[in-house]
Amino acid sequence: MIQPDPTLIAEIEAQRPAAPPGLLSRAEKDRLIERAVVGLYRWYLDHSQTNRNWNADRSFDWRALHTDHSPDLNIIIEGYFAVEQYVPDYTRRTIEITRQSHGRSQFQIRWGAEEERHSDLWLNTLLFSRFRSPQWIEDYKYALREHVWELPWEDAFHMLLYALVQERATQVNYLNTALIARGESDKPQFANDADPVLAKVAQTIAVDEAAHYNFFLELTRLHLYYYPAETLEALWEIIEHFAMPGMELVPDRPRFGELLHRGAVYGPRQFTRDVVQIVLESLTMKNRKAFLSGVKRSRQVPDSDGNLRDTAVFDTLDYGAIEAMVQRLFGRIEKYEKEIGFADIDPTQFAPSGLASA
Repeated sequence: MIQPDPTLIAEIEAQRPAAPPGLLSRAEKDRLIERAVVGLYRWYLDHSQTNRNWNADRSFDWRALHTDHSPDLNIIIEGYFAVEQYVPDYTRRTIEITRQSHGRSQFQIRWGAEEERHSDLWLNTLLFSRFRSPQWIEDYKYALREHVWELPWEDAFHMLLYALVQERATQVNYLNTALIARGESDKPQFANDADPVLAKVAQTIAVDEAAHYNFFLELTRLHLYYYPAETLEALWEIIEHFAMPGMELVPDRPRFGELLHRGAVYGPRQFTRDVVQIVLESLTMKNRKAFLSGVKRSRQVPDSDGNLRDTAVFDTLDYGAIEAMVQRLFGRIEKYEKEIGFADIDPTQFAPSGLASA
């Protein structure tokens, strides 16, 4: 009997894929994610410039803004103004940790430009409401900017998931403020706060926040598809420790937060029902309890490389639905690239993770 050559066997084993057939390597998954991020950014920029290209000064009838808002609403507006003073920090710090990703960093620059408009809107709202004098506003602005906002997480992956939750929470704040300004709140303190101009301000920003949320939602689905266990683990950490950005730097934050809560604008109930539940449902998960159960079980199943194995998370989410969502995203990118001509030179193409059949 002929004995196999040990050297040949060693060479064959060295060439054997580390992952089971069909599974993508980490490098290939990262490449696919980055290509999709760049493609989504290009699509987003096109739609943003086409559909949401408003001006903070000229797109609103500022002289018609009411000057008799309730004390509670005035303090809420002032709080929004304060939080938006940290837009330079939000933008700069996030660009720094995402600069290796062309798509993420380019989007953050665009995001900063759109958030700058929100900052100007709340400045104009506070100014034309006549609640504070121009000098008071100027002094307060500089007092706020003496402090610097720092990242709640130091890595780009956690900050992606933080942004997902934060954008939805911000949208909820502004949708409920628009409801007050339309005269639709059932809270007695806002009974006389109907104001069409303020309603347009809050609604306009809420539309922007919805666009930002959907961008980060698509990115989260990408990571959930290619890295399900790691994404669920990190998302749970974000939800468990989440706090709105800039709130800790607002001088009158206890009163601001209490008025948001008492006015049903934003508080624990809105966070659980209108933020967390919506985020989880958008990622095909039923509720927070099922989500936690899946995370705990995924922690108990490491693979041969010491990474979290993905099989335990499939009972938590509808992986087939996530795959379909990611395929639709790639389809949208491919359609846009064909329109522009990118597809003729360097097309973005979908590749299955292989996890569904692993």
